[in-house]
Amino acid sequence: MEKHKDLQNLEYTIDGMTCTSCAMRVEKVLNNTEGIQKANVNFASEKVVLSLNPSIINGKIIESKIKEMGYFLREEKAEDEGEVSADDNSFSRAQKRLILSASLSGLIMALMMVHMFLRMIPFYLPIIAVLGFPIIFGTGIHVHKATINAIRNKSLNMDVLVTLGSLPPYLIGLAGLKYEIQTFIEMATTIMTLHLIGKFLEIRAKGKASSAIKKLIQMGAKTANLEVAGIEKEIAVKDLQIGDLMLIRPGEKVPTDGVVVEGKSLIDESMVSGESMPVKKNPGDIVVGATINGEGFLKVKVTKVGKNTFLAQVIKLVEECQGTKVPIQEFADKITGYFVPAIIILTVLTFISFNVFSEFHLSILEWGARFLPWVRTDFSPLTLAFVTSTAVLVIACPCALGLGTPTAIMVGSGIGAEKGILIRSGEAVQTLKEVSCIAFDKTGTVTEGKPAITDIIVTGVLKERDLLYYAASLENASEHPLARSIVGEAKKKEIAISPIKEFRSFSGKGVEGILEEDKIVLGNRKLMDTNEVDYKGYEETIIQLENEAKTAMMLSINGILVGILAVSDPIKQYSDQTMKELEKMGIKTAMITGDNKRTAEAIAKKLGITHVISGVLPEGKYQEIKSLQDQYGMVAMVGDGINDAPALKQANIGIAIGTGTDIAIEASDVTLVSGDLVTLIKAIKLSKATFRKIKENYFWAWIYNAVAIPIAMLGLLHPMIGAAAMSLSSLNVVYNSLRLTKVNVEPDFLRTP
Repeated sequence: MEKHKDLQNLEYTIDGMTCTSCAMRVEKVLNNTEGIQKANVNFASEKVVLSLNPSIINGKIIESKIKEMGYFLREEKAEDEGEVSADDNSFSRAQKRLILSASLSGLIMALMMVHMFLRMIPFYLPIIAVLGFPIIFGTGIHVHKATINAIRNKSLNMDVLVTLGSLPPYLIGLAGLKYEIQTFIEMATTIMTLHLIGKFLEIRAKGKASSAIKKLIQMGAKTANLEVAGIEKEIAVKDLQIGDLMLIRPGEKVPTDGVVVEGKSLIDESMVSGESMPVKKNPGDIVVGATINGEGFLKVKVTKVGKNTFLAQVIKLVEECQGTKVPIQEFADKITGYFVPAIIILTVLTFISFNVFSEFHLSILEWGARFLPWVRTDFSPLTLAFVTSTAVLVIACPCALGLGTPTAIMVGSGIGAEKGILIRSGEAVQTLKEVSCIAFDKTGTVTEGKPAITDIIVTGVLKERDLLYYAASLENASEHPLARSIVGEAKKKEIAISPIKEFRSFSGKGVEGILEEDKIVLGNRKLMDTNEVDYKGYEETIIQLENEAKTAMMLSINGILVGILAVSDPIKQYSDQTMKELEKMGIKTAMITGDNKRTAEAIAKKLGITHVISGVLPEGKYQEIKSLQDQYGMVAMVGDGINDAPALKQANIGIAIGTGTDIAIEASDVTLVSGDLVTLIKAIKLSKATFRKIKENYFWAWIYNAVAIPIAMLGLLHPMIGAAAMSLSSLNVVYNSLRLTKVNVEPDFLRTP
């Protein structure tokens, strides 16, 4: 969704939508409303995501627009403990309707069997008319209301087909109380009941598909124990404030995001990363709300509350993904918009054809009666035309087409969240599977991002401790991972650090500053050349360090080289296997880094990365992505730093390492929460599996309609069988999406034989 400083993103739930045609109508009206830049309506989740200008339009205007169309709007609110969700209410209503309708319809069918095959029941027609009334005008009244809304909105939907398939047969049956005509009350009540059964099962299945968000919401703790002035007290998590001191005992959930100030423990962070191994936590380490404390006692200072917590952000990302559309869905939506009008036209043509070419149709029915016991040939041409037209109405199913994409996205994004893969949009699902090249940042992405000093080389001007003193004092003002390694080494050796004046940082080169009137410069060749420092006598030493995949930094004082510090950043576990598996999947790998060519190539050789782009300044990374796009087409970028944000945006799909910065994560389309590159393989496999399910859903929906509608038009399908088949078509699509939960997305090298 496009971001703009004047635009606000809001999410609402729409009650009353019964079909994908409803969702399309609402979306069309909202997109044509002044002040709304973009509206995405998801029938499967009953949500609308709006990007709007709040100075032009507000919630009341939107609500009135929705109400004019016959639907109801409510703003999304977090579910409190004990609160009955809207999904539960929908399920309960559908269940009550079904129980009443199925009970009465079952009784009608039993009476019909007795009346037809055992003995005539006195006043049979008035009895079934009375029993059928609560079905057609009670449990099914919402269908007829939706039909009226659809006709009023000039947007024909599934309800129109069900109304036309149930109401006229029932009314004709009532006419049979006075006139000697064929009655269809049994057919009318059965069609409505089968529709209600289908809707009930659909709501239940959609509930399973959207259960990921419910699970995430339920993961959060409800209360927290605080230490206030030495006294412990329990409060609700929603009342926590930044800076509060939480007491977390063994086995308890961490109430909200914070930083450990006292104690040591192991935390189960599987809900964050999908990894089962607990993570060690010491004072100064960050903990995430809803994770589970192990055996230690912790005191944790609150750093984030409410919508800013990690769990809230995960829920928001999953909801965003479920509220967006995949490009392939646009075509299906266009077809669905013409579907119901086309079915009504076919129904009218079928009715006319059965009356005009009655002998031709009768010959087909006589042939069909040999194989199909429900085919009747003893009706009049008018009755046959009516029954066949009704079958055409109720067999058609646009819902299966409309549910194909959103249900697969709902299930896929939920699985992703459980495995530490946060997908921001449906479009990202489609794009990720089409990527032909993946570019990686080096530090913190393919490496741990926790470099350590491996070599300290002095030129004879200073001793080793003095060299470390100057370097650490200078780097203490920097937040770069390499700087942190130097400062950490000095602290480990208990070397004092002095303040620096006139500190300056040069991206991709190094740093400089004034210490005790001396100009100190620490950096690579480019920075040394700029300051005219002679390092040629140590070029071979530097090259040797770089060939060992180490980053060499030179230190000069007042233009004289005094030493070299070599830093190595350990390669992440499974990084090499990940690269090999990507190549096996036909995806090219590249590494873009500001490091020098030799160090970059040494690391790439270890990992098996084929394309190395080194010495790139932060502002040049997105240009390198452009070059890769020219060469390979669809390119993904994996990064974790602030300087990766432009490249993440330029790539066809940006993938952020979750352990990285908030800016990188915000600029990305997919976030790998654990920071483990193995999750990248899982994300690609999940994307392919989800998209495969979308294509399968469309295939079955199209095949069903392509085969069933012509058969119904020939009169070979009874309306009651058609109604059952129509419900099964939608259910097949939803349950096919649910089969995604059984897909194995583990990389080949981690699968147990």
